Amino acid sequence: MKIVDTDRFVAEGFAKLEAAVPREVGDAARALVWRQIGLSPDEPDGWREPVVWAADVTGAGPFGEMMRSPRLRQALDEIAGVGGWVPRAALGNMPIRFPGKAEADDRGWHIDASVAMPDGSWAVSGRPGTMLLLVLLSEVGEDDAPTRIRIGSHRDAARALGERTLDPFEAGPLLAEASAGRPEAYATGLPGDMYLVHPLTVHAADEHRGTRPRFMSQGPVFLKEPVAPGEGNALARALLP
Repeated sequence: MKIVDTDRFVAEGFAKLEAAVPREVGDAARALVWRQIGLSPDEPDGWREPVVWAADVTGAGPFGEMMRSPRLRQALDEIAGVGGWVPRAALGNMPIRFPGKAEADDRGWHIDASVAMPDGSWAVSGRPGTMLLLVLLSEVGEDDAPTRIRIGSHRDAARALGERTLDPFEAGPLLAEASAGRPEAYATGLPGDMYLVHPLTVHAADEHRGTRPRFMSQGPVFLKEPVAPGEGNALARALLP
């Protein structure tokens, strides 16, 4: 039985995977992140910055358990095709957003860089080589700085970029304008929920209007082949006119 509505993914450019791992795994991962950043959930006076970055590069403990999730593996098979993606062990970067602080200037509409350049930098491409995986490590409601997603914007980005490769800062305003007017969805949910996002879906951080820190990871899933319009997997079908 399928666990992803691939037709909806093709139309909207993302899919939510509820309970990819049990909530207690997400809770355990969040506890490790608190220790990594040297802050405490019980001492809000120490929350001085709007965003604190952490990272998992080892896949140890609950981090690896999340990435080895059978539900995640099945969802990626359904979207990218069996053998169409590269397993990874670690969650990657984790931006923790704290309430009640001046907002960081990092909330512009964009797509993630997905192509490695000869000089070691990464670029935005109309033929992306990765897709985006968001993993929730805390409860995230609409006031808790959820990632904002412009529904259906992957097709706007595909038209705007064509087969070009651009610097991410150059591409941001272009993609924001191309997808303006699209309805928005919010990456809300519970610890252990995940969002699989088409690499051309335009998204952005949101301001924090709530009271609890927002813990989430955002990492790339590397694809075996760059995404191009076609009748193959859901990533390719999503770019057909």
